[in-house]
Amino acid sequence: MPQRDVRAYLEDIQNSIREIEMSVAGLDLETYQSVRQVRSAVEREFMIIGEALRQLLQVEPGLEKRITAAPAIIAFRNHLAHGYFQIADATVWDIIQGHLPHLKAEVEAIAHEHDVD
Repeated sequence: MPQRDVRAYLEDIQNSIREIEMSVAGLDLETYQSVRQVRSAVEREFMIIGEALRQLLQVEPGLEKRITAAPAIIAFRNHLAHGYFQIADATVWDIIQGHLPHLKAEVEAIAHEHDVD
């Protein structure tokens, strides 16, 4: 598989963050828990974020210092992929509400430096 560049991975992460934000806009935890299609979409986007981040750090290892929760994000992706039967909706919701905005800000700063919109 050909290696992609930093910009492509940053765009993938940004696109997935936007998709998560749009998927949960106006929802509360109870609604999120009750709509399987939304949960599935959000979990898929988190898997893309984790894998894109893993690939990004292989191409540009120095960026790990600038993405605070990089190891946890990658581990979360692995948990979604391999421990799907143990996923707690409330945990995913907490990540969306508490950690996704911080990741978004960090990735946007890096993307800006690499001329990614």
